Amino acid sequence: MATWNSRGLRGSTLEDLINKTNEQYRDKNLALIQKIPTPITPIDIDKESRHITLAYFDQKSTVDYIGVVQGIPVCFDAKETRTDTFSLQNVHEHQVEFMRHFEQQQGIAFLLLFYSSRDEFYYMPFADLDRAWQRAQDGGRKSVPFSEIDTDLRIWPNRHGILLPYLDTLQMDLDRHDWAGE
Repeated sequence: MATWNSRGLRGSTLEDLINKTNEQYRDKNLALIQKIPTPITPIDIDKESRHITLAYFDQKSTVDYIGVVQGIPVCFDAKETRTDTFSLQNVHEHQVEFMRHFEQQQGIAFLLLFYSSRDEFYYMPFADLDRAWQRAQDGGRKSVPFSEIDTDLRIWPNRHGILLPYLDTLQMDLDRHDWAGE
């Protein structure tokens, strides 16, 4: 099976790949997911180019993406690691809290993880992230080793003509937990 690197996307960032996937989902009327911009306050603007050269973040952002999939509210964050260990330092407490509250409101929260050394993508349900987060808060390991990743939730690029078909793994998560029936 060809990977996304062999399909002309070499050098694309994870965010670019997700944004293009979200456009595909929108065009197929499968989902409407939007990237949430991080609010900034410009401090210095180059008058000639009209580019912001210095700014600060106004507030803590929530997650990278939020939207709806066939009537189901979803939010997620995209993370990349170069090693076989995902450091929880890459996730912020306010993001975990937002995701927790999102799920309390019957939404689905998750991470999309890219293991660049493996060239593999995974869907991590919020429950798995929360379990690792609580372990770290209790003084335990502050990372998630690859051995703890549910490899059944691997995302296979370019399936069904979709660049990064994460809705397949979202459906697996829904099926496992009978979300619709709760």
